[in-house]
Amino acid sequence: GINAEYGKQWYQRRVRGKLQDTTRKMMALVSELSMNQAETMKLQQEAADKRASVEDGYRRLDMGLPPSEEADMEWQRMVREDEMKVARQMKKQQADEEAEQYTVPGGITTTAEPRPNAYIPDDLSELPVPRPYGALAPFKPTEPGACMRHIRKPVVKPIEI
Repeated sequence: GINAEYGKQWYQRRVRGKLQDTTRKMMALVSELSMNQAETMKLQQEAADKRASVEDGYRRLDMGLPPSEEADMEWQRMVREDEMKVARQMKKQQADEEAEQYTVPGGITTTAEPRPNAYIPDDLSELPVPRPYGALAPFKPTEPGACMRHIRKPVVKPIEI
């Protein structure tokens, strides 16, 4: 009767649903497998390229050349960085020495150029110990100011005899 017909249809729908679900799962697994195969092929190609690159590097090393252009550029970059590091250290050391030069007794720092306040005598009879100048220190004129640019330099006329 009707119940048997209804049970048969229900069973067919259930089996059809399971079949569709299984088919969907199988298609997902097949697509995942194809993605994995494509990835495997790509990685195999990459490995072959790397092997060829290594062999080429060994060949170039045997000829006395750098293993690759990239390695040569990286080496030059590292050498340049080392040189810049040494230059920075030298510059820092010079700056430290200069700062030490401009430190006056008492720990005060000044930018004024240090002036001589003593001289070493030329006498052979005495020890070469610095002797203070006192009131007779050498005169050091100041730098010409900005207004000097308006004054013409004198024209030196040749002397005729």
